[in-house]
Amino acid sequence: MRLSTDSSDRRGDPDRRRKLLRALWVGAFKRRRRNPRRPQDARLTSVDWHHPQWLAVGIFVMLLSCADAFLTLTLIDHGANEVNPFMLPLVGGGGRSFALWKLGLTALGVTVLILLARAKAFGWIPVGVVLYGILTLYVGLVAYELWLLDQLVRFS
Repeated sequence: MRLSTDSSDRRGDPDRRRKLLRALWVGAFKRRRRNPRRPQDARLTSVDWHHPQWLAVGIFVMLLSCADAFLTLTLIDHGANEVNPFMLPLVGGGGRSFALWKLGLTALGVTVLILLARAKAFGWIPVGVVLYGILTLYVGLVAYELWLLDQLVRFS
């Protein structure tokens, strides 16, 4: 290997990795890594571009989570009970804490799943399929809550 003494050598420039905000700004518009370079590079940080479908799935899951939170609080106001033992203490504490915890935990989970969308869960299920499964479950849950609300309003 030959060391260059040429004045065009860029190693004398300030370390570009130290400019965090610039790196984030440039990386947001000039995405370079769509796939891992080598098979052993298949890590969470090996790509900096994710397919737009995961954004759409994430947005739909979050919207359905908001609808679920609203419908849950509405159903409780009409006399229903919360059956999720993890959310039960939060519902009793008031709607604001329930909604913040529910949406925060859902957003965290969806973000992690989107970052791992190309990975395999349990070694064989693509995480993207898990995301679609969660979206489907949320659609079913919101439909069920709408049906429950209709029943409560109709017979009260």
